Amino acid sequence: MPLRVDESNPEQKVCFFTVENGEEIRICDTLEVRTDSDKAMSFVEIEGRRVYITEAEADELTVAGARDGRKHLKADESGSVI
Repeated sequence: MPLRVDESNPEQKVCFFTVENGEEIRICDTLEVRTDSDKAMSFVEIEGRRVYITEAEADELTVAGARDGRKHLKADESGSVI
């Protein structure tokens, strides 16, 4: 899912998410990046639904002002990708 951050107003950065039905626009500092432990992925919640994002996008959002509510996952089994 492509993410774009408009930084033209440093006081209130705007995030644009490309979703299946078009584009969602949010003020970055109103968002919280969270972790779905079952999927081992980061997401933001928009209008009650989870929008999954890459870790690079999660980092970009937190730099733009979103709260970082991610949990750091660790492997329970040897050979795990986490």
